[in-house]
Amino acid sequence: MASSEDFRLRARLLCGAAASISIMSAGAASAQQAAPPASDDTVEAVVVTGFRNSLAQALNVKRSSAAAVDAIYAEDMAKFPDLNLSESIQRIPGVAISRDAGEGRQISVRGLGAQFTRVRINGMEALTTSGGTDASGGTNRSRSFDFNVFASDLFNRITVQKTASAETEEGSLGATVDLNTAHPFDKRGFNFAVSGKMGYNDQAEKASPRVAALISNTWRDDTIGALFSVAYSKRDLLDEGTSTVRWQTGTATSPGFRSVKGVTCATNAAACAEANGAVHPRIPRFDWYRNKQDRLGMTGSLQWQPDDKTTVSFDALYAQFKGQRNEDFLETFTPQTAGACTASSPASCGINQVDVIDYTIATPRSNFPVMTKATLNNVDLKTEQRFDKLKTEFRQFTLTGEHELTDKLKVKGVLGFSKSTFSNPVQNTVQWDQYNVQGYSWDYSGGDAYPVIKYGTGDTTNADAWTLAEIRMVQGFVDNSYKTAQFDVAYDFNDNLKVKGGLSYKAYGTDSTAFARSNGTTANINPISSAELRAIPRSSYAQTIDFSSLSLPAGNVTSWITPDLQKAIATLHMDDVNYGKMVTTTPGTVWTSPFGNSCFTAGCGIYNLGREPSLGSNYSIDEWDTTGYVQGDFKFDVGGVPVRGDLGVRYVQTRQKALGYGVVPSTVSGVNYQTISATTASRSYTDVLPAMNVVVEPTEDLLLRFGAAKVMSRPNLGSLTPGVNISTGSNKTVTSGNPFLDPYRAKTADAAIEWYFQPGALLSFAYFYKDISTFVQSYTSPLSTFDKNPFGLPDSAAVAACGSTPGCSPSLPVWQFSTSVNTPGGPLKGFEINYQQPFTFLPAPFDKFGFLGNYTHVTSNVTYLSSTGVVAAVGPLTNLSKNSYNATLYFENKKISSRVSAAYRSKYLTQIPGRNGSDVEGTKATLNFDASLTYTLNKNLAFTFEAVNLTNEVQDQYYDSSQLVSFYHETGREFFAGFRYTF
Repeated sequence: MASSEDFRLRARLLCGAAASISIMSAGAASAQQAAPPASDDTVEAVVVTGFRNSLAQALNVKRSSAAAVDAIYAEDMAKFPDLNLSESIQRIPGVAISRDAGEGRQISVRGLGAQFTRVRINGMEALTTSGGTDASGGTNRSRSFDFNVFASDLFNRITVQKTASAETEEGSLGATVDLNTAHPFDKRGFNFAVSGKMGYNDQAEKASPRVAALISNTWRDDTIGALFSVAYSKRDLLDEGTSTVRWQTGTATSPGFRSVKGVTCATNAAACAEANGAVHPRIPRFDWYRNKQDRLGMTGSLQWQPDDKTTVSFDALYAQFKGQRNEDFLETFTPQTAGACTASSPASCGINQVDVIDYTIATPRSNFPVMTKATLNNVDLKTEQRFDKLKTEFRQFTLTGEHELTDKLKVKGVLGFSKSTFSNPVQNTVQWDQYNVQGYSWDYSGGDAYPVIKYGTGDTTNADAWTLAEIRMVQGFVDNSYKTAQFDVAYDFNDNLKVKGGLSYKAYGTDSTAFARSNGTTANINPISSAELRAIPRSSYAQTIDFSSLSLPAGNVTSWITPDLQKAIATLHMDDVNYGKMVTTTPGTVWTSPFGNSCFTAGCGIYNLGREPSLGSNYSIDEWDTTGYVQGDFKFDVGGVPVRGDLGVRYVQTRQKALGYGVVPSTVSGVNYQTISATTASRSYTDVLPAMNVVVEPTEDLLLRFGAAKVMSRPNLGSLTPGVNISTGSNKTVTSGNPFLDPYRAKTADAAIEWYFQPGALLSFAYFYKDISTFVQSYTSPLSTFDKNPFGLPDSAAVAACGSTPGCSPSLPVWQFSTSVNTPGGPLKGFEINYQQPFTFLPAPFDKFGFLGNYTHVTSNVTYLSSTGVVAAVGPLTNLSKNSYNATLYFENKKISSRVSAAYRSKYLTQIPGRNGSDVEGTKATLNFDASLTYTLNKNLAFTFEAVNLTNEVQDQYYDSSQLVSFYHETGREFFAGFRYTF
């Protein structure tokens, strides 16, 4: 029976303090193709019993790696305070994370965003997607991997490879991340571990459990083994704050305000020019989100080793991440809504009915006036609740076989299948409006945090003072699947040269489906005109939102009334698909749809769901990648100085087929035909990708690294869809993908120096450079009238899409046009400094302390083009943080193991140029502090305490380089207490 010390190598991910561990053993290299090759001097993996010993072992293995890699190995289950897998990976140098609902969701490596990072699980590429808030990207329909689907407890090794080698599969500009689950042969014999924790969030004031367990055994003289592990966590979170959904000028919704300080703008435009020319918040509001999440993961592994030359492994992984989210808002859409106020217009006709009573202008940057304070009459208030059900399921099966044909010749094969399914079967929203409120005001002069918003004559606490205005019902589904077949062969010519090669085939498919309320056309039919529904007392399906947990400036409300969707479903007949059934008639227009919609023939209810209003999110893409590589691993001396490394080339053929939908308008004999049709496009391209890594060891403790390669990354999925699509929700957009985009391509160079100045210590410096010669950019035009669209669409297409939606007309300057184009790219460069040291040189008890820290600096200069090919801006890559660091101070003796960690990410841009007239949009810097403490009672039992987000760091997104608030939310601190038992 294995001891508890023996088992600790597997038990859980070493995440809280693995900021600078770089691990790659020969065993890892043979089990994981993405791992760089190890030389014959590789230090064999040994069992370690504590954090300090595991760090020392990690450094020994790092010295044997040819490529630049950083990794994390499992140490003690439940010892560190990470909420999911991405928060574990952020401890690695150069890795930064983006968060959703207070926990990490995606990563960037060396300044390159999530779409440039490939992720493999147990040797094969995989993709998991989930759904988030709109401010965090919403439903993931891209190639970006959502790490929040997985608990850290499921994996025993994570490797981040930052330089390319020929044997490493293509597809990354930034890094290749390998996730590895445990195997029974990792530690033979019987092993068992279990942990349990109870968490508490001080903002939500809710408790949440987390449990994990692993059991494994080997039989028949350790030739057969089996392992099973499970991890489960539950989380109840309150996510509160404010948002504006960007800013814009009054003239953006021409003609702007109706009057300013008593002067009618239609008769004296000059008197209104200052107010109309300044940017104001588009949707000033307060937000209240309640998130409930369940995360379940299971792994299983069977291994057979009939002799010392053959190993067969079968691995299975299942993960389920599901949740429910309520989003409640108290807001106004008036400042961003256009409409001509006429006798026949609806009660709400937008900014064009607003009288500006008073205002204050600030100029945070030249020629960029901002209306920081304003008092307005005739403002329409809105209160809404949105309810989402979300679920991601991931399944993967991998069969791996390795065999030594001779002492020199080895072969390996991998067969694998993975599938990720995301479903958002319920996304319902009910909105109430309160019209023509007098004396409404906002005050953003206090900075980019919480404003003061007063609602004048509006009644925010009386449900029946509101009017039912809109009901949205949306469904969304995204499926991703991979099928992989791979064969590798390696031949050792002698102790100094190994030649390897391989072939692989990968079939990838993604399907995205979206539904919205539909009458068979693409029109937005969410606004409610039914007198019967409007007459239902709002108090019969109302609730009160308590906002008092936030420290808001004086003058703000601390509670408001909002719809209760659970009550509204029955009250408003939302579960009756035949409610309000009628045949759709569109005078002078004939619609044709491929989706079997019966609204034009048999009729449909007002809650009928169809794909028609969400054509841009309905597509499928199939991709087939055929690759081959050859690589030589070498080792020799030059003047007595050891030199080793790898040199090789990879050939890649990519074939793609994309299907999307669009509306084809035509006019025959005075009849306007709107035909929804599927469009398919196919293309293929090839890449030849040479790669080299060289390691020179001039002294015993000094190591020099050099690397160079050509790399490529395929375009994001949404950029490849054919068809032109019109959306007429709160934003009026026309979008088109480009199925003929070239991939991102770059030439890379890396150099590093590593000094192992004492046992278990490292000081290193790494420089990296990437010349991105082919870039893919999504361009969004300024607001304009529909006839300015670059797709050749007639105004009749906008008329059909607008339907009866207020403020939606081809003649209004409310339209934005988006497409994807290849651009020249530009250079990216930066450096990493990495330091770790156990303080063994200090007197007791300080000799039990140690430190790990790293700092990364990245800059880039990328050219951004307009859809017509004109240079629109030159600036950094989106999602690139110029500076980031991680630091951990630890203490460890036989009884106590404790850590305090900090993770910093500087601000980064998310949109260049920015929308609605801004130069940029971005996210502000974050600094997160976490801590953990483990007390070991005996060799089997330990008690743990953890704290996450100790300073209650906010998520702060901004509009324009003047950093006007766009989204400002806080989620509170989380504390966990629990135990860990091993046997």
